[in-house]
Amino acid sequence: MARYTGADCKLCRREKTKLFLKGSKCEGPKCPIEIRPYPPGEHGRGRPKESEYQLQLREKQKTRRIYGILEKQFRNYYEVANRKSGKTGENLLTLLERRLDNVVFRAGFAKSRDAARQAIRHGHITVNGHKVDIPSALVSEKDIIEVRKKSLEMTPFAVAKAEAGQRTVPGWLEVVPDQMRILVHSLPVRQQIDTQVQEQLIVELYSK
Repeated sequence: MARYTGADCKLCRREKTKLFLKGSKCEGPKCPIEIRPYPPGEHGRGRPKESEYQLQLREKQKTRRIYGILEKQFRNYYEVANRKSGKTGENLLTLLERRLDNVVFRAGFAKSRDAARQAIRHGHITVNGHKVDIPSALVSEKDIIEVRKKSLEMTPFAVAKAEAGQRTVPGWLEVVPDQMRILVHSLPVRQQIDTQVQEQLIVELYSK
């Protein structure tokens, strides 16, 4: 499976905003964007004129990088969203939010989406009692996501249990920290998604 293996902090600097890709490091003073708040590279300090296309492209790249998705898969999500009724941009964001790795991250069971993806890949997460090792699997209403009993004593999950409540959980999810369980009460809607992106710019880009 193709995946990005470069420096995550360069992605934040390129988008000139924190994408929260490194967990607790993003909250501290050592976050590179706090030290060098400009794009990486020789010409990073320059001030190029931003065209309409560039604004649309940067918004798409930012969204893709927040959720840790490569271009081909992101485009596939857009095509699915475009076929659904309603606003394409909102459909796209709700699809991304329903990814299993995003749900595990949102619930506070992992410090970042990368860490959530690794936990799923290694077989530590179950959905409705069945092990699921595909991070891109979409959760559905009434699903129950849990950390496997054999994995509960592992350090990342023990820390997550101890720090339960420190992260705001979206209204469409309910977390039961004592049992390391996530209940999906409903599918997300745009008003419940706090990802700071302008999805209409992505729709305009792909509509060209």
